[in-house]
Amino acid sequence: MHKHSHLNVLQFKMNTVTSEIYKETNFQPIKSTNGKVVSKFQFRYPSDETTAANTCPLLDKDGDIVVKRRNRQNFDLGIIEIEHSEATELRLVGLQVWRGALLLADFCFHKRHEFVNKQILELGAGVGLTSIAAAIYVPKVFCTDVDMGGILPLIQANICRNQKLLQLRGQINVLECDFKMPFAQYSQELIKAIDESDVVVAADVIYDDDLTDAFIQVLDNIFAREIVTRHKKNIYIALEKRYVFTVSELEAVAPMFEYFLKKSVHKRWRFDYIHTDFPQYFQYERCKHLILLEITNSG
Repeated sequence: MHKHSHLNVLQFKMNTVTSEIYKETNFQPIKSTNGKVVSKFQFRYPSDETTAANTCPLLDKDGDIVVKRRNRQNFDLGIIEIEHSEATELRLVGLQVWRGALLLADFCFHKRHEFVNKQILELGAGVGLTSIAAAIYVPKVFCTDVDMGGILPLIQANICRNQKLLQLRGQINVLECDFKMPFAQYSQELIKAIDESDVVVAADVIYDDDLTDAFIQVLDNIFAREIVTRHKKNIYIALEKRYVFTVSELEAVAPMFEYFLKKSVHKRWRFDYIHTDFPQYFQYERCKHLILLEITNSG
């Protein structure tokens, strides 16, 4: 058995897990109900965009459109408010916000022109941050997670909390998708969402080997539907590699990520690592251990 010295790992305390980002960035948390908090995730709009509130044309008394110049100080920044937990047991980590979700949110902003006419399906959406960010530029987002710990109602509440931000923007549909559920038990709504989606995203879903096995099966199901519908999909997975030092091998390894690669190596999938040097729009620390993978079916 290996003895481990943790280098970049989850913070454990009394059988609970805490995301590192809360200590790195002040998200101005305000106490909410049931021990949760409401945090403000500030972002800057891309230089060629305006806020949702600024998209409705103003008319003068003659009915002519008023050309309103942008005030960079007032209109360049936006905030997504998210209710979430600050510490949970491992099985409920989706109730927290993790770094990969912010990287994916940045990526959706970066690819906004390419995604503008796409439909996005998010797997393991957690509290819905990435889906809400994507819906600022994407017409339709399917936001999915397991129906456990009140996570689906929490996602819906967070969507409502940001309704002003999303007005005139994308539509978000919340659906259940349990990674461990057999495909035969998928709802018709979920199958329809899979079939209609052009892009699939998932953040921070690789942290437990059993769940990783189930996640790989979900990807198999999605690619199987791609063959049936002939609707090509691009899957993007964001995660933070978490290292442990093994005394026996005298080196640092990222066992959870390596397990995912090992279990996927025989699949007819194409893996492309995307450089994470694209612009950062959200406030967080983009550490060197963040990975963004694009997976497509090469079969």
